[in-house]
Amino acid sequence: MGLFPDAEYLNRLTKTRQSMANKGIDVVILFDPANMNYLSGYDGWSFYVHQMLIVFADEEQPYWVGRAQDANGARHTTFLDADHIVPYPEDHIHSSERHPMDFAANFLKSKQCANKRIGVEKDAYYFTALSLERLKVGLPNAHFVDATLLVNYVRLIKSDLEIELMCKAGVIASKAMRTAFECVEVGARQCDVAAQIYQSQISGTEEFGGDYPSIVPLMPSGEKTSAPHITWSDDRYQPGETIIFELAGCVHRYHSPLARTVTLGEPDSKVSYLAEVVVEGLNTALATVKPGVTLEEVEQAWHNVIEKHGFEKESRLGYAMGLNYPPDWGEHTASIRKGDKTILVPNMTFHMIPGMWMDNYGVEISEAIRVTETGVEVFADVPRELHVKPHLTLRGE
Repeated sequence: MGLFPDAEYLNRLTKTRQSMANKGIDVVILFDPANMNYLSGYDGWSFYVHQMLIVFADEEQPYWVGRAQDANGARHTTFLDADHIVPYPEDHIHSSERHPMDFAANFLKSKQCANKRIGVEKDAYYFTALSLERLKVGLPNAHFVDATLLVNYVRLIKSDLEIELMCKAGVIASKAMRTAFECVEVGARQCDVAAQIYQSQISGTEEFGGDYPSIVPLMPSGEKTSAPHITWSDDRYQPGETIIFELAGCVHRYHSPLARTVTLGEPDSKVSYLAEVVVEGLNTALATVKPGVTLEEVEQAWHNVIEKHGFEKESRLGYAMGLNYPPDWGEHTASIRKGDKTILVPNMTFHMIPGMWMDNYGVEISEAIRVTETGVEVFADVPRELHVKPHLTLRGE
């Protein structure tokens, strides 16, 4: 049984088939586990083997095609009936003689698709070059077209049911960030703080538990705050150190990311000043968000603030996010940056992350947001500021 009512999935499939029709696609094969989940409800840690969801232009339900031992997982988590769950034999797993795409090609031939226009997600993490080769061998008369972001763009505007899950994820993100604030201290090992954050993310609240986020806690410290995607080590935190925490709450694969910066003791003046600029720019950008505004206009509001303070930011200010699996919680569609003319509408969701990474220090203070009918709503509830944790000097230190 799917997480949402059947009508939710059928509505998503209708929008997907409309997009297929606009691109002249007869059938689309989806390999991105988030897109498989979005259109069927399928949820399992099985994306390390080949699996797919096949959507036909003229059929209401899609077909889940995956490893035989995962078929029961499809029965437990999808809204699909038994005829639309199609397992391939176990001897196709990690075989040099057989490949799951051979099975998929034969299945498509049985559905009279040997000469059709078939969309595939060419740039999906989980679709390999060999997969496309084997499909082409099995279906030499088919015309394969790129459908990488076809479903991702359908996902751009969330339903109210999806927003409810993201609100819960925001509660967990806030809890996990407060755990980080509590646990980080001089002498603590980075790995131990990471463990406490994980516990907070997954245990969630008494009302609802958490899921595993698509990205591990990112925790650069000291000069490594100049590098945004550092995780942790077993080093111990030092007096005066600056630490960035970027993490997320996750509920049923829906995310609410959040970043904050902490100093152990009084911050260096350059860190303090940069944090003030980041907060001012973030607040200004948030105030710009409302239906009808373009993403590049939101970025420009941020840009105007940092420019007057003498700073530049080459990377984007944020990106669409929500439902996803490792290695990313982003949707790979709209970005808050120059040139993106996407017009904001209610229930679009973004991670607005004005990270500033200098040569040997950095600051991140972010918000996960929803566009409302009149403006913006943030999912988390953590003060938007540089968090300073006093360091008490012990005798003999």
